[in-house]
Amino acid sequence: MTTSTLTIWHNPRCSKSRQTLALLEERAVALTVRRYLDDPPSLAELREVLSKLNIKASDLVRKKEAVFKELGLADADDDALIEAMATHPKLIERPIVIAEDDAAIGRPPEDVLRLLS
Repeated sequence: MTTSTLTIWHNPRCSKSRQTLALLEERAVALTVRRYLDDPPSLAELREVLSKLNIKASDLVRKKEAVFKELGLADADDDALIEAMATHPKLIERPIVIAEDDAAIGRPPEDVLRLLS
């Protein structure tokens, strides 16, 4: 099991986020809960998480959110998407669990368990 504390970017209104949090709490994982809608990540934090996830911003943004369409982000590049996610954190896919050198999106929640080994 990992010795470092994990951080979850958590939205308590999201069922997948609640399920992921419960899954980690059941395993007594050292965990920091960050309500990212109240405490949005910075541009640098988003870039770091994208690097740990090894994905592009277009893979992390929630395309079905109304603000995605309102801002006309369908053809936006990564920099514009990262800026939009920093300004409008509801655009960030959730939940994200972050370890020291890795991260996972909890969709499905069990996907984050690989961070524990």
